[in-house]
Parts: sequence; C-alpha cells; structure tokens
Amino acid sequence: MDKRTGRRPNVVFFLADDMGAWALHCAGNDDIQTPNLDKIGEKGMCFDNFFCASPVCSPARASILTGTMPCRHGVLDWLDGGNLDRENPFTWGKLEFAKETRPIRYLEGLTAYTDLLAQAGYQCGLCGKWHLGDSLQPQHGFTDWYTIARGGCGYYHPEIVENGQVRYENRYVTDLIGERARELVRQYAGQERPFYLSVHFTAPHDPWDADQHPREYLDRYADCAFTAAPERPYHPNQVRTCQHGTGERRKELLRGYYAAITAMDHQIGLVLEELERQGVLDNTLVIFTSDNGMNLGQHGVWGKGNGTFPQNMYDSSVKVPMLMMGPGITPPGRVCGQMFSHYDLFPTLCQLCGVECRTRQPLPGRSFVPWLRDPDREQDAPVVVFDEYGPVRMIRRRDKKLVLRYPYGPNELYDLERDPGEEENLYGRPDYEALVLELGRELDGWFLRWADPGFDSRCEAVAGTGQHDRPGSYASMTDRYGEKPGYVEA
Repeated sequence: MDKRTGRRPNVVFFLADDMGAWALHCAGNDDIQTPNLDKIGEKGMCFDNFFCASPVCSPARASILTGTMPCRHGVLDWLDGGNLDRENPFTWGKLEFAKETRPIRYLEGLTAYTDLLAQAGYQCGLCGKWHLGDSLQPQHGFTDWYTIARGGCGYYHPEIVENGQVRYENRYVTDLIGERARELVRQYAGQERPFYLSVHFTAPHDPWDADQHPREYLDRYADCAFTAAPERPYHPNQVRTCQHGTGERRKELLRGYYAAITAMDHQIGLVLEELERQGVLDNTLVIFTSDNGMNLGQHGVWGKGNGTFPQNMYDSSVKVPMLMMGPGITPPGRVCGQMFSHYDLFPTLCQLCGVECRTRQPLPGRSFVPWLRDPDREQDAPVVVFDEYGPVRMIRRRDKKLVLRYPYGPNELYDLERDPGEEENLYGRPDYEALVLELGRELDGWFLRWADPGFDSRCEAVAGTGQHDRPGSYASMTDRYGEKPGYVEA
C-alpha cells in the first residue's frame, strides 16, 4: 500500500507455463528476444535465485495461490481430471477428456491470496490457464473468468472457457489471452476500486512444432545457435512427457519454444501499454514469473520435473524467472541474488496490498518486501528453499542441494559452489555422510512442521503421469479446516 496516498496498488500477475529461468534474456540468455520483459527488469527488479514449490504445473500453481506445499494442498501432479463433467457434450468422443468424470475444486477449503484481495475490495480477473479443477466456474475471489478447459491446448485451436461454456477458437491462444487482458484493464481502470489481474499464458508449453506458432516469431530464430540449451545425449531416466528431439528436430522444437516466449512477450508489452494508456501503470505492481522451470537439453533432459522418472530436481527444473516492477515498490534496474520461493509470494502480496494475511492453512513463506526496497539486504537467518514432487523432496541452500527419493532413491547431493551445473553426485561418499544427515534432518523437520499431519505425499503413487482425482488419503479441505479462517500469519 502506498503510505503517501493510502491507495492500494493494482496488481497484474503474468504467469508463463514451463519457462525456465535460463530462458530469460535479462538473466543472461542472449539468444532469446524479450524486449518487454527486459523493460520490466530495467524499470524494476530481477531475482536470479527464485524457485517454484514443485517442478510441474498444477502443484506449482496451487502453491502460488495458497502459499503452501503440495503435501498441504493435495495437488500432487498435473491434473488430468476434475476439470469438466463427463456429461458435458463438449467432452463426448474426445480421447483427451477420457479421465474427466466430474468437476473437482482441488483448492476448496483453502485460502488463496485472491480470496483475501477480493474480501478487501479488489476486483479479480483471470485470463488464461487455470488448471486447478472445475474449469467452467470462477473460484477464489475471481469474478471475471476466461480460461481453457484443461491444462494444455493447441496454440491455434484452443478450448476456451467463457461464461460457463467451452468452445473452440481458431486463433492463436497467446493473442486471445492478451486481448482479453487488455479488455479487462480498460474495464477496471474506470472503477474506484483496485484490481488484481492474473494473465496466465499457456506459452511456452509445448507443442513447439512449426505449424503451432506465427511465422513472424519463428523466423527470428531461423539461424539461432541456441547456446543456452545444450545438445547432449538423453538422460538415462528420460521419459516421454513432452516433445524432444535431436539434430534438426531439436532445432525446430527450440525455435517453437523461443517463438512462443517472444509472442508472449509481445502481448505483455501490449498489456503494459494499455495500463499506461488508461493512466493506471503508475499505481500498478507488475509481476512476471513461471509456474516451474524447464529442461530443453540441460542434463540431457527434455521436460520439467517429470521429464525423468523418478522425477528430478535440477535447478533447470525448479528455478524460475521472477521480475517485479512498481513505482515506489522496487528500485529500477536492480538484481536481487537472495533465495526466495513461490510460497513467499502470498505474504509478500498481502503486505504490498495492505491486506491482513489470514488463512485457513499455515503458511511456510515469509514476505520479501524488505528486499524489494533493498536487494542487497542481508538475510537475518540462513535461507533454505524446499521443493517436492510426490515422493521426491529437495532441500537447497545457496551452496548445497540434497534430493531424497522415497523410499528407494536414487538420492543426490551436490556442492553448488564447486559444481553449479549439478554434474557430480556426492551422495554415498563417506566424507559427506555428516552433511547428508544434517540436511536430511532439516528437510524432515521442515516438512513435519508444514505438511498436513494426516497426509504424506511420499506415500502416494505420484509418477509424473497425471492426477485425475483427490489423493486417496486426502479428505475434504473444508472438513480439515472448517468453514472459517483459523490461522493468522504474523
């Protein structure tokens, strides 16, 4: 909140789909063209050590909204069901809807930060991917609802949800999402109340084939060297969860991935222009991040956390871009090297918007507002980030990373100062036993504190192939937490 005027800031939250931190130009990728994201970094702040809570879409998105880990909110894998009712005629005869039986509100009973913003008077709108169940109906404080039916779609033949109905559109989905976002900016700018707008692109998620993206963007990468995406032999644990290829096929797919990002960047620029045209940019907090990271050859992997089985926790899977810009909120052109996670966003947004952080579920994160104002500020305690993907858990300090795969392994330990590329697994070496025990105790203690005590995601059969119902051991969130908020985050 602006202390001078007492006004709450508007918030525009841009969310990419499967964009690794390595794919951001202002973070060091000279191959990719993202002039509008570069401007956000120039006028605001770039975080170069920001992490998702889980390296796959639905769990990561649920953690952003609720500020909790998958072992608390119960979305453990990408959702392959619970989006539509099997009686909906749109699903009939379509193989991709085979696991759709009934709409499930996976976050029911939990507090999303959009619930708190709406209760505080914000107008909340969603444009783009939801992928957290019951796609046809607005949830968690959103009143404007323009999304897609499932977690993915073709770029030129997307399944669009609007006014409780689903239909096909024969246009480029990135353009559709950007256009609706601009419409809502025009609508909201004329109101007295502040607004929150989620703009959730499907880009740069696959498909990346040449017929999926406009030629004007593909041609920009006709001669690209793709130096940030190494060509390596496939990882021995590679599985077929996304497109992949070698030789010319590799280049075609990379062109599609990069083109999707540049097309998204163009729409982001148009939304920023609309904010300025409507006279509200000076009171708008702009955020850009991605739900999770992505490998396109890093470590020989194509895909995110479920690009391998068992799932991986490489930095290229868990590290995400994070840009924030807001007059009086961030100094221009600064880089913050401190480590933060998506579960820190909830308390941060509450503080910036002057909203009491009152939730049904406990929140493990903490506000990083002090670092928005002073990115060189020292942390008052050792900072550690945690990730999970079903039975795989990670603890990462600035200099060390431990990955435990329950119950059978293989486990991993990396010395990130000496080996930032995570090439040498030190787990099992006698001289590192004490460190493994120390990190393991810290990992177990943290999850013991923040996981649901009646639920352990390590015991669920999460293989990275999708989730189409609530976990078998997980009761209704409303039953677990009751109807009224009962936890206050300091």
